[in-house]
Amino acid sequence: MLERIEMMRMARAMGQHVAERQTMVARNIANADTPGFRAQEMEGFQDSYRRRGDAAALRTTDPRHLPDPHWSPAGTRITETDSGVSPNGNSVSLEDEMFKAAQLKRDHDLSLGIYRSALDLMRTSIGRRG
Repeated sequence: MLERIEMMRMARAMGQHVAERQTMVARNIANADTPGFRAQEMEGFQDSYRRRGDAAALRTTDPRHLPDPHWSPAGTRITETDSGVSPNGNSVSLEDEMFKAAQLKRDHDLSLGIYRSALDLMRTSIGRRG
């Protein structure tokens, strides 16, 4: 039921996107001393979510198949960061990655806030409180 409400779908997709980006930031930080490692960055949620209609829809040919998720972090574009490459070929900037981690926390809190607000709105509409 909740997956049919666009606001809930968007909040869920935003949470997934933040989780994927956080994984990428953690991977970049873990490889900060690895020679030749190139830092990776994922495009923003707004760009990837708006583009979700560009991909062909998944077909369910069997009733046991999962339906189309409407948005997946797998469709998000990943780029390599080439700014500030160190002498050993590593392009990870710990300062940039920590800044990204702080932004991701804010984005995660935003997705949870949207989800909570939508639930409160639904509860109010059916006459239940908190």
